[in-house]
Amino acid sequence: MAQQIFAGLKILDLTRIVAGPLCTQNMADMGATVYKIEKPGMGDDSRVMGPKPSVADGQRPIDAAMTFLAYNRGKHSVTIDITQPEGAALVRALASHCDVMLENYKSGSLKKLGLDYDSIKAINPSIIYCSLTGFGHDGPYAGRPAYDFILQGMAGPMSTCGQPDGSPGASPMRTSMPTTDLITGLYMNVAIVSALYHRLTTGEGQYIESTLLDASVAYNGHLAVSYLNSGVVPKREGNANPIAAPSDVFACADGHLIIAAGNDRQFESLCEAIEMPHLIKDARFINSQQRIENREVLREQLAQRILQHGKTHWLERCREFNVPSGPINNMQEVFEDPAVKHRGIVVDVPTSGGTSLKLVRNPMRFAKTPVEHRAPPELGADTDQVLAQELNLDKAALDALKQRGVI
Repeated sequence: MAQQIFAGLKILDLTRIVAGPLCTQNMADMGATVYKIEKPGMGDDSRVMGPKPSVADGQRPIDAAMTFLAYNRGKHSVTIDITQPEGAALVRALASHCDVMLENYKSGSLKKLGLDYDSIKAINPSIIYCSLTGFGHDGPYAGRPAYDFILQGMAGPMSTCGQPDGSPGASPMRTSMPTTDLITGLYMNVAIVSALYHRLTTGEGQYIESTLLDASVAYNGHLAVSYLNSGVVPKREGNANPIAAPSDVFACADGHLIIAAGNDRQFESLCEAIEMPHLIKDARFINSQQRIENREVLREQLAQRILQHGKTHWLERCREFNVPSGPINNMQEVFEDPAVKHRGIVVDVPTSGGTSLKLVRNPMRFAKTPVEHRAPPELGADTDQVLAQELNLDKAALDALKQRGVI
């Protein structure tokens, strides 16, 4: 296998749950050595968040929940109690050997342990240190706990997600995936890689501050920019596209599908596909603006027709007439989709216990430097090896640390 992009790069990961772990997982997939620091006997909180995978009879169970397994691929688990002075000293020593350090502890808590940026910079000036908090280390909300659900509400995304006021089930709606955590983790990836590039050209390390609030507000994208420059507060539109019609979810005889026929040509093709050509000449639907203004009347007529046949029938008709459309798949249907199978999105990863774990592959594909998928680590599986390799601790020293509960 060709050498990976981050081969030789060492990352000290003191993050938990989703945002930070996703960031370091991406870098582990691309060859970085990631030392994940976890609390002895407990580990990352996500190890117990949700169900655990089932295994065949006689096989050793995987002792980690699905949340942990989704965001900690390819890392080395090192269990150290950082609240003990000896534990904090071990982490400082590891930091002196690393290129990048990430943490998502409560503001100010690591400074008491000598694990803040200034303390680490004193022993490793070239380190890239990324600090993730909910709201920053200063300001009116500094120190407040922050979770994805809370940020989806505070930062605006929930205000534009859900059925519109006045319709059945009208209410703000969160996404089922922790989108603000995920977007924050991806922004952290970009920031760290950019800082590494800066170090490559200047030799300088630096401090990176990342917050869920910053990333979550940025996640609003054009809706935020629209408000800032018009003063008009975006409203919930449900599944309808406010700037195109018909562009919505429609119920059919056996499920739901999406039809997005936003321009005149696509609308004409849709009318032919569903055998309602008379709508093409209807003055209420004669152009895009008219269709938007009369979207409810149009939707009602289309909905009655689409309900008469099943999903497969309409998707085939839409493909035949080049109408943009797609199914709403449940998770089983996603992974039975021929395109998903063709793309090899599911990977079987062997675990240290001899079982096989199905994971979703990293979506990045490199022609010269392919990613490598390795199983998430068992709690503390790499403690002895990492401390012996990086800090030259022998068995007697490791045993003494274990007896004192440091590792």
